[in-house]
Amino acid sequence: VYLIMSAGVAGSFLTGDLFNLFVSFEMMLSASYVLITIGARPGQVRSGMTYVVISLLASTLFVVILALVYSATGTLNLADLSTRMGELSPGLRMGFSVLMLIVFGIKAGLFPLFFWLPDSYSNAPSAVTAVFAGLLTKVGVYAIIRTQTLLFDTESRPDTLIIGLAGATMVIGVLGAIAQDDAKRILSFHIVSHVGFMVLGLGLFSVDGLAAAVFYIAQGIVVMTTLLLVGGLIEHVGGSSRLSRVGGLVKTAPGIAMLFLLPALSLAGVPPFSGFVAKVGLLGAAFADDRYLSVTVVLVVSLMTIFSMMKIWSSVFWGTQPELCAEDLDATDYSDGFGIIPGGHDDRPPLMIVPTAILAVVSVAMAVLAGPLYNLSERAARDALNPASYQSSVFANPPAARGEEK
Repeated sequence: VYLIMSAGVAGSFLTGDLFNLFVSFEMMLSASYVLITIGARPGQVRSGMTYVVISLLASTLFVVILALVYSATGTLNLADLSTRMGELSPGLRMGFSVLMLIVFGIKAGLFPLFFWLPDSYSNAPSAVTAVFAGLLTKVGVYAIIRTQTLLFDTESRPDTLIIGLAGATMVIGVLGAIAQDDAKRILSFHIVSHVGFMVLGLGLFSVDGLAAAVFYIAQGIVVMTTLLLVGGLIEHVGGSSRLSRVGGLVKTAPGIAMLFLLPALSLAGVPPFSGFVAKVGLLGAAFADDRYLSVTVVLVVSLMTIFSMMKIWSSVFWGTQPELCAEDLDATDYSDGFGIIPGGHDDRPPLMIVPTAILAVVSVAMAVLAGPLYNLSERAARDALNPASYQSSVFANPPAARGEEK
């Protein structure tokens, strides 16, 4: 099932055709539903059904868009579409742009279409949630970037709408995280919040903004995957992921405390970690475009992210271990496949710790190598904002480019 989902993810990144993108999305959907309901607990099945229904609605809308685009242009090839979209009226191009934003926004967890994500991800086994956090939402963000930059010109891009939705996603996501008392749910809401940071970089439609978004996606894959794996370790070692039922892990499991601290600081954007580099890039691009409200939102949400990470740290690691009795526990405190022993701090299988540690090291390495990685992000951004570079790789005699860089 993991291989099927991986094939869908790879197909989404590599395809040059909208219909093949739809097929890749459906591969991910079918595989992810199986993974999200492993264990068949009532909460998993309920959230899994919500996930499937929302995804099917998005898929239905996607099929409708494919039919409309094909009837208007006669093609679904992305390179061909990038030349033929200019022949349509501005209103029709804007309509297609907004519809695609809605479809891929559902996949990415963009406001106001994110409500399915926290429940679905927090109820799934931690190993599954980690993979979802690292890949599935990022595929949605990638699809937004790919279609908005390649298919639509400056007149038909809803840049103000994209920036507004990005800001709302950041704020609602971090407020949801602060309101939770469960480590896995806190992290699930942060998946939503940080989708907003990525989409904000796109909404600026500048090389600097898109470069920051690309770098944010790359480091976000590593950081969020690491944090969700640590969430599984907390649940496995402490017997629960609820903040009120776990404590004292900084003494009983200092290694896990360190594995949490490193990506948490990066998520919050604390220097010198990779998240700081990404957020500085976003702030610089927003300043250059006179988006001062966006700058304020980024700074405030970053501070609130620090607060939510400290909430987990102070309860789970610095807090005292609560006394657990049988009536305090329920079925939701057990993680399928991990054999949780409440309070069993010595039960730390290497197969859980080793991949988490490797990803934590990678997140630190991304900060050390931020310069070269950011240069690659800038190259990717320049190519994305210049459709002629993609057209020339597909056509022998590419048409003149529509787009221009800021």
